[in-house]
Amino acid sequence: MSRIVVIGSINMDLVSSVESMPKVGQTVLGKGFKQVPGGKGANQAVAISRLGGDVAMVGKVGDDAFGTELLECLVKDKIDVQGVASESGISTGIAIITVDASGDNCIVVNSGANFKVTSDYIDSNMESIKDSSIVVMQLEIPDDAVRHALALAKSLGKYTILNPAPAKELDEETIKNVDLLVPNETELEIISGTRIENLEDAVSAAEKLISMGVREIIVTLGENGSLHVKEGYSKRYEAKKVTAIDTTAAGDSFIGGIAAALSKGKSMEEAIELATSAAAVTVTREGAQSSIPYIHEIEA
Repeated sequence: MSRIVVIGSINMDLVSSVESMPKVGQTVLGKGFKQVPGGKGANQAVAISRLGGDVAMVGKVGDDAFGTELLECLVKDKIDVQGVASESGISTGIAIITVDASGDNCIVVNSGANFKVTSDYIDSNMESIKDSSIVVMQLEIPDDAVRHALALAKSLGKYTILNPAPAKELDEETIKNVDLLVPNETELEIISGTRIENLEDAVSAAEKLISMGVREIIVTLGENGSLHVKEGYSKRYEAKKVTAIDTTAAGDSFIGGIAAALSKGKSMEEAIELATSAAAVTVTREGAQSSIPYIHEIEA
């Protein structure tokens, strides 16, 4: 089994449950509150570890109680945190999440220490990249750092996975250094500049990005499963039928499953099967890291 390094965000999620989402200017009463470790980077590292991968984390937290707690949580999940620094005088990243009765969520992220993950900081953790075979990234740290880390990883011969979330346009320099892009439909629309109304549109949008240098793409389609596209090939995978309670971290669990399986030499088809099962379990539970399953739960 080869090592994976996740470069990305570490947040504390403050989660409120509501019957329905408030409209502009409206106040609604919450049905419950939880404080849950999160951040797309940390979530994906936790998912990789729980699904059987060997993983290191590169990122930053603030010098506050949330930062201390989040580091302890990563260590508890057997994640190498030598690449996680505490940034003085700044808060840890915070995500304020509202989840409605149907399991849909609305999220506001305050980046805090995550935006102190600079290109220089990536360079200072080059050994973590050298020691890995797979580099996993998202877009909750500065764009320059993402671009730099992907270029560095490719120059060192690593397999790069990018989850382009939160959704934003990507420049060609970023795109050409991505081996596996894992967007949802909205993210794929924004990156490709293509309106997506059906499966054929999604394939066309993915093919456009492949022509720009991405090796392959897995588009997550929620309850409609996922779509794997590479040059001259596309295949859709069905989702598992479950009753969703909270979709938070479903995408992170999916990416964790992909990375963990690939690090063990599994085929992409096997990786997608594991990822699909992991995401299905995740949506039946509340919270971010609290909802991410362990490999023994998937196997059972």
